[in-house]
Amino acid sequence: MDEAERQARAYWTKQGVDRAVQDRILADLTAKAQPGAWVGPFQIPYDCPVTGQRKDDIMTTSAETIFVTPDGDAGPQHELIPSVSIANLLQQREAVLTLFREVLDKLEQAHTLATAARLGFPDFSMARGWRGHRLHMTGEFANTTTLLETFQACIDAGGWTTLLNDSGMRSVMSASKRKEVDEQIGAEKVPELTREAIRTTFATLHDSRMAMFEQGVIECFRRLSWDYKTNLPQKFGKRMVMTSLTSYGSANMRQADQLDDLLRVFHLCDGKPEADHRTGAYRLITDAMQLTSSWPKLAEHVYISIRLFKNQNGHVTFKRPDLVTRLNRIIVKHYPHALPAPKD
Repeated sequence: MDEAERQARAYWTKQGVDRAVQDRILADLTAKAQPGAWVGPFQIPYDCPVTGQRKDDIMTTSAETIFVTPDGDAGPQHELIPSVSIANLLQQREAVLTLFREVLDKLEQAHTLATAARLGFPDFSMARGWRGHRLHMTGEFANTTTLLETFQACIDAGGWTTLLNDSGMRSVMSASKRKEVDEQIGAEKVPELTREAIRTTFATLHDSRMAMFEQGVIECFRRLSWDYKTNLPQKFGKRMVMTSLTSYGSANMRQADQLDDLLRVFHLCDGKPEADHRTGAYRLITDAMQLTSSWPKLAEHVYISIRLFKNQNGHVTFKRPDLVTRLNRIIVKHYPHALPAPKD
């Protein structure tokens, strides 16, 4: 028994996990998550932590960054994309599922014993979705298959959120793609979190990066309100007015995602990598909202300046006309007659 396994078993024993259950968990991990295995364009790190270790004392999460080159191969770590351990995520998922199965078995045994002895037994149930629909975990109305499927969908939804956020993939997604993914995760209608599903999802996102790159610009442009003279109907000008940029004292996430679509173009056209979505427009606006109680509030970025008003609108001023030209080239590509012909 190596030191990592000893520490994991010590923790599990302290938590009351049976020795037989520990053996099954370790057997599953050994069979399903061998270090060094390739998962699509990235590799399971060799120094992956062992399932069951506590983050606050012995568990570490150091791992390789998920970064894909234009050719779809595993690339070097990028300092602006935080690292995430695929192997650790899958290991922890398997451990949680195994323990939940044990919980259901124990509850059923306890319920059977209580019923046979004509003792009382509480009605354990599991909430399903934010609406509060509940599934019986014991008794004649309990359905083990449904419980396991619901529980797995819940932990997989959280796993996909972690994976997309920490890998940096959310940073390359357009606002509409982020909304689509968020709705799927919120409804827990996500693929099973497996190596193959991860590989397929990341490959698909990588292949559609350029389409999302342009799609985000077009969608932001089309959402601008023409009720404001600042917003030109044929192109991006020096400034633009975005409605509902703030909400309830913070940034409006969907509108901030739209602004991120423009900032992504600015970064890439300026020879810089995409900014981490966690330090993007949402964070910029939220920080500005909390900085002062007076209006209008000012949010400064290297590429834009935003004046935030009490009516929830934001007046965005572009600092780099050359980069705005790049935005307008994308508009012309999709709407060839949007910009007027050059003057003689």
